[in-house]
Amino acid sequence: MILESLNDLLNLLPAVRHSPKGRLQASYDEEADVQNIHFDRSIPVTDIEITDDDIIVWYNGDDLVGITILQASRR
Repeated sequence: MILESLNDLLNLLPAVRHSPKGRLQASYDEEADVQNIHFDRSIPVTDIEITDDDIIVWYNGDDLVGITILQASRR
């Protein structure tokens, strides 16, 4: 079980390397079924976009700041 979880985390490394600022902070709220991914919490959000498939994309100007995935367990 632990090795399987570790392999899942290692599979995320390319996403972290290619993410804005080379940072990635993720959290999951099981009760709300919401996955949050932030690339740099120190950057303020100036704009948001809500996609048709319940994904909220957070921007500062043209820079991607974070993503919120609603109904995350269904994906």
